[in-house]
Amino acid sequence: MAFKSDANRWGVGARTLHWIMALLIIGAGIVGLYMSDLPNSPQKIRIYALHKSVGLTVLALLLLRFAWRLADRRPDEVPMPPLQAMAARVVHLLLYALMLLLPLSGWVYNSASGYPLQWFGLFNLPNLTGGADPALKDVAHEFHEYGFWLLVIALVAHAGAALKHHIIDRDDTLVRMLPLLRRRAAVPTSVEPAPVAAAPTAAATPAEPVKENTTP
Repeated sequence: MAFKSDANRWGVGARTLHWIMALLIIGAGIVGLYMSDLPNSPQKIRIYALHKSVGLTVLALLLLRFAWRLADRRPDEVPMPPLQAMAARVVHLLLYALMLLLPLSGWVYNSASGYPLQWFGLFNLPNLTGGADPALKDVAHEFHEYGFWLLVIALVAHAGAALKHHIIDRDDTLVRMLPLLRRRAAVPTSVEPAPVAAAPTAAATPAEPVKENTTP
């Protein structure tokens, strides 16, 4: 199994980054929804810290993914209608933008709240606002919240399109990103009937002359 991508399939490097980030984003979203209704307690602080650390990890992996894309190639595009291809590009750009902006908005929100930011308790990250800023805190919080729901919509559209390609279109869009699925065999779009051999015809033979009866 190739580590780098080729014309037909994403490599191990690209697939590993894709699925690790997908799991972390889903996990961060679930934790974020859960922690919002918790009463103030030491447990809530620990869960908030976990949510922030996972978000920072997504940000770091996204930067690594950008760097990997510069060194790796992209598989050839699966043929599809132009409008569908444009929609796929728009959703991909939206996903990349939100994966970048959501962790950054959370970082700004934390900085504007005046709280220190640590990555899994191992080291501190710098304050992006220079101190508490209530107005910026509110803006960052609104962007972080509404951006999350926009990300959910984009992820549902992305997953739904992949399933549609796999189940209805029966192409390799999903197959080449999953490690356990094999590429589909090429299926001809139309089958022409085999030419029918012409029946052999008998060779024309000259008619024998009719012999005259010369008997008197």
